[in-house]
Amino acid sequence: MSDDATAEKTFTLTNDQTGESVKLPVQEGTIGPPTIDIRTLYAQTGHFTLDPSFSATGSCKSRLTYIDGDEGILMHRGYSIEELTSQSSFIEVCYLLLYGDLPSKEELAEFTDHITYHTMVHEQIHYFFRGFRRDAHPMAIMCGVVGALSAFYHDSLDIWDPQQRIISAHRLIAKMPTLAAMTYKYSIGQPFMYPRNDLSYAENFLYMCFGVPAEPFKVNPIHARAMDKIFILHADHEQNASTSTVRLAGSSQANPFACIASGIASLWGPAHGGANQAVLEMLDEIGHKDRIPEFIARAKDKDDPFRLMGFGHRVYKNRDPRATVLKESADEVLNDLGVNDPTLELAMELERIALEDPYFIERKLFPNVDFYSGIILRAMGFPTSMFTVLFALARTVGWISQWKEMIEEPSLRIGRPRQLYTGPEARPYVPMDKRK
Repeated sequence: MSDDATAEKTFTLTNDQTGESVKLPVQEGTIGPPTIDIRTLYAQTGHFTLDPSFSATGSCKSRLTYIDGDEGILMHRGYSIEELTSQSSFIEVCYLLLYGDLPSKEELAEFTDHITYHTMVHEQIHYFFRGFRRDAHPMAIMCGVVGALSAFYHDSLDIWDPQQRIISAHRLIAKMPTLAAMTYKYSIGQPFMYPRNDLSYAENFLYMCFGVPAEPFKVNPIHARAMDKIFILHADHEQNASTSTVRLAGSSQANPFACIASGIASLWGPAHGGANQAVLEMLDEIGHKDRIPEFIARAKDKDDPFRLMGFGHRVYKNRDPRATVLKESADEVLNDLGVNDPTLELAMELERIALEDPYFIERKLFPNVDFYSGIILRAMGFPTSMFTVLFALARTVGWISQWKEMIEEPSLRIGRPRQLYTGPEARPYVPMDKRK
């Protein structure tokens, strides 16, 4: 059924003596639950709806991503995440999200060239980094630098020009790995590495992070393949907190660089983008494999605030489909490196025990994408402070695609949520000399 199809359903309000009846249209999408269109509710009844955290409210129509948490389904433009990670590259998924369809061979080659030749950043941005302390959190730097891009690229800030929207999208997708790598290099005191046009998107990012000018650096193809999958798996995830932030900022007609910076700020929160970092911090707290039973018991105790990070998911009530894909990459990377890292060994043992425990099986508390992405990034040598930066790098294409879709919506209006006021009623002002 078309996403514009409507039916009419009658609802009866029971909060007063009259039993007032209100008719509201119901809109159905291609798949998924139908939505009740409440835009006329206040005009008809004088009532607002109250939905803290917007967990039961659809804020927009979108053709990008579909999630069925009960069935463990994630699709981009109708293609399953399993097919995309096994058959596509991140660049191809970027094209799909931006333009709506998989590219032809010629279209992909042209798009790849556009992204490749936008990877360098304005040279003055190098000096911009010097304003940050060396020990600044990488996400603090990314918020500032990405927002500052609007000061360097004035020729693509007209959001009503379709061509400028595309140029901004290409620039953000292309420059985000460069800025993320610069952020990492700055934090460890190493020189910035310029991007190379002969490398793939994932290869180029790893080269800029771990290469040095003093000697050649060959990117490990297993690492590049795992990184490409991490990027695909994090590319978009429907109307989460950071995506909703980007859309809300964009509804005010802010420029795209500022909107993406707002998304980075939202992603920075530990309840959102910091989940894979929290996994490693939890493993550090556990400390040794011998202590796993103790922490498993704590996780089962409803009176204990301890939670196993990286297990279960707010949206996916079954398995996280992204975790299934990433587990294979985690095994590949660890086998390739022959890692002898107590923390990673602890993670693998925790995974084994949890997957065999009836408590976790019955509640479907399986490892999620954050559990495996944290393991992979740790094995590659990234510090935990960089984990959320890599999340932001990958999610940029989703953010800019969602922003572009919203700007092109004819009914675009500035976002303006309402509230249920619970403060004091009107009261007279008391002069200072009469206050008690």
